[in-house]
Amino acid sequence: MNDTGSIVLFTILAFSLALILIMKKDTIQPQMRRILALVTIVLVSCSFFMIVFSLLGAGF
Repeated sequence: MNDTGSIVLFTILAFSLALILIMKKDTIQPQMRRILALVTIVLVSCSFFMIVFSLLGAGF
C-alpha cells in the first residue's frame, strides 16, 4: 500500500473512532472516556495534518 492509501486508511479509522466514541459516550466510564477523547483528538488532528501535507506535496 502506498502512502496515500495509508493516509486514507488512517483518516477513516481516526474518524470512525471519533464517531464510535460519540455514539457510545453514555456507556463508557468517565475516566476512560476522557482518555479516549484525548487520544481521538490527537489521532484526528494528525490525520488532518497528514491530508493537508499530502495535498501540499501534490501541488494543490
